[in-house]
Amino acid sequence: MEMLGRTINVVPQASAVGLRCDTGTGWTFVVWGTATTYTLTSSATFGGSYTSPGSIIVRTYNTSTATNGTAAWARVNQTAANTVVNAGTGAIAFYVDNASLRDGDKYIKLTAGSGTNVVAIQGDLSVQRTPPNLPILSA
Repeated sequence: MEMLGRTINVVPQASAVGLRCDTGTGWTFVVWGTATTYTLTSSATFGGSYTSPGSIIVRTYNTSTATNGTAAWARVNQTAANTVVNAGTGAIAFYVDNASLRDGDKYIKLTAGSGTNVVAIQGDLSVQRTPPNLPILSA
């Protein structure tokens, strides 16, 4: 069985998209593009009000000066926040564990400025399925 459906599910265009959290243990976001601040919010329902939770925090993230795999990743520590700042000089990857969601929240959203790219990878799927049978993550 391939990784898609066995261990991961992917949302290729994930900026400002509500993402379902109850089908895996967390989300890895890979972002690149123009300089911007990425902001995490969460909600109890897909169509609900997404607010800045004090519980979704990013303490570390990884940066690479290249987006084509020609540079190593470097770990960066930051003051715990629901934001990550990209200087626009490469890629950033960071993980948000579902355990950091507020009680009752089941959706997460990462919002970025224009000219940026956001790929969301859900890991450690709760149920393994073939790709055509994976749940829809943004609904």
